[in-house]
Amino acid sequence: MSEKAGNVLVVDDDEDVLLAARLFLKQHMKLVHTEQDPEKIPTLLKNHNYDVILLDMNYTRDASSGQEGFFWLDRILEMKPSAVVVLITAYGDVDLAVRAIKEGATDFVLKPWQNEKLLATVTSSLRLSMSRTEVGTLRSRERQLSEDIDQGFRDFIGNCPALQAVKETIQKVAPTEANILILGENGTGKELVARAIHRQSLRADETFVGVDMGAISENLFESEMFGHVRGAFTDARADRAGRFEIASGSTLFMDEIGNLSLQNQAKLLTVLQNRQITRVGANAPRDIDIRLICATNMQIHEMVKDKLFRPDLVYRINSVEITLPPLRERVEDLPALATFFLELYVDKYKSGQRRLAASTMKKLEAYTWPGNIRELQYAVERAVIMSDGPALQPTDFLLTASAQDDGDGMMFDSYNLDDVEKTVIRKVLTTYQGNVSQAAKELGLTRTSLYRRMEKYGL
Repeated sequence: MSEKAGNVLVVDDDEDVLLAARLFLKQHMKLVHTEQDPEKIPTLLKNHNYDVILLDMNYTRDASSGQEGFFWLDRILEMKPSAVVVLITAYGDVDLAVRAIKEGATDFVLKPWQNEKLLATVTSSLRLSMSRTEVGTLRSRERQLSEDIDQGFRDFIGNCPALQAVKETIQKVAPTEANILILGENGTGKELVARAIHRQSLRADETFVGVDMGAISENLFESEMFGHVRGAFTDARADRAGRFEIASGSTLFMDEIGNLSLQNQAKLLTVLQNRQITRVGANAPRDIDIRLICATNMQIHEMVKDKLFRPDLVYRINSVEITLPPLRERVEDLPALATFFLELYVDKYKSGQRRLAASTMKKLEAYTWPGNIRELQYAVERAVIMSDGPALQPTDFLLTASAQDDGDGMMFDSYNLDDVEKTVIRKVLTTYQGNVSQAAKELGLTRTSLYRRMEKYGL
């Protein structure tokens, strides 16, 4: 702390006390204001930003009870909840001091004071004030960053019956504490739904915490989710909170939960049942308070039948289940979606007025959109960047499944075996409406083998 730092207000009805405080504290503080009349406190607080307030507990009309001091303590904290207030009195009453601390005072000093004691008290209170200011700034910054991130997930575009049902479900479940399981193919908007639920929940003021379970390796699961202590393993150079602790008091979104191994499913189930985590390398459990939302693009109920996912964990995570329709099943929403992304990227790239030609819209509506809304978004972005004219033409959209047709309705971008296998699996799954058992039988695979391929290709 610099030699002179901080703004201090001293309120006391004794002019000699004020003079002594001002002469001494101005040697150490940047600004010292003194005031005899406590009635002027509200005006002073409106016009100045004080780091520390020294407040007398006893005034002429209430010489020894301290009640007037408590009254003004309440008023100060009402006007500025983060204020650092040190109460001063000529009467050494321990019970009064304890009550003052309980009611929001930072410290308590007796007068006549020793200058060294007063300076130590004011200096420590100033550090506390600066810490509160810093925490408040960090929280505001965190809230703003969270809002900025969330801004891209606010829009539900479209009015098809399936999407309307999803919106109605969100409105019903968001204010509750129910765990939610969101099902849907890649690119259908599962994170958008999760954020909408959080935004309408009782935890909306806290930061939404998301984690992609498919991106966490098997051996790092516990460290990432539950945290670790220093020395727990080779690279653990400091204590670190896991996602559950970070999200405590808020919403934890576990995306692609179908990727969890059975071993880690058991660990997750234990945490959800006990509502406690234990950091790796520690012994003491820590309580956690989260609202859990999970999502997956996999057929999780089929996985339960194949003993690839624990049924008791499914019961735990899906108090309410929401299924998002693929884009090919909500073609009526495609013009609105395409227009939304067109306006978004025209504004982003400052490319002037653009529109979708009628022939282009027909092409977009005829396409199956295996990547769903995300694929549409990227396709529109590329078209805006690469096209030259005011109207986006069909040739401006390079759609992956439109290059080659094998004569049986299946489209291939290339004859690379992985591409062909992915297309065939998607076609068979669509034919059997996502029934993995029937699809596996048609493909001549076991269900486990089909699941592995689905995971490989993100189906």
